[in-house]
Amino acid sequence: MSHALIVIDVQNDFCPGGALAVPDGNAIVAGINALMPGFDAVILTQDWHPAGHSSFASSHEGKGPYELVDMPYGPQVLWPDHCVQGTTGAAFHADLNTTRADLIIRKGYNPAIDSYSAFFENDQSTPTGLEGYLRTRGITDLTMVGLATDFCVNFSAQDAARLGFAVTVRRNLCRAIDLDGSLDAALAGMTDKGVALA
Repeated sequence: MSHALIVIDVQNDFCPGGALAVPDGNAIVAGINALMPGFDAVILTQDWHPAGHSSFASSHEGKGPYELVDMPYGPQVLWPDHCVQGTTGAAFHADLNTTRADLIIRKGYNPAIDSYSAFFENDQSTPTGLEGYLRTRGITDLTMVGLATDFCVNFSAQDAARLGFAVTVRRNLCRAIDLDGSLDAALAGMTDKGVALA
């Protein structure tokens, strides 16, 4: 029991028609489902923002989506309102096999700080608890899939590698936003941290 599949943010708001749609975000669902039986554990992450979250452009007068602002923990991209707790947009894609999940990690629920990574909020120090769960189960190897390659997958993969896990990102089962070169930067950053891009 040493290898887990981490399925990141396959939610309605990140799929076509959603508030923060990632191009072809829904195209990866069937492939992710097909992978699940080959892993000792399956963990889903779920963006789970309260209404009025500080990362929403609507919370900053005069600011628009995709602008950068300085937050106490560093630069923050402002997003359209998305994955608001209890909404249809925050729900997992209807075709995703959620019954196979051992654990669902919700992130981004602190209204004052965003959380891209499955392991830490964006201050890079407040943990989600996922590391402890994996350690106590003896899991050492992680394969990551989901949305979006250049944000939540990237941050999760780099954090996992920094924590000492062996990490593989299945690029064919991820999709990117690619905001001002963010995809190339993410791929370079993951490679630099020793993440395998498959």
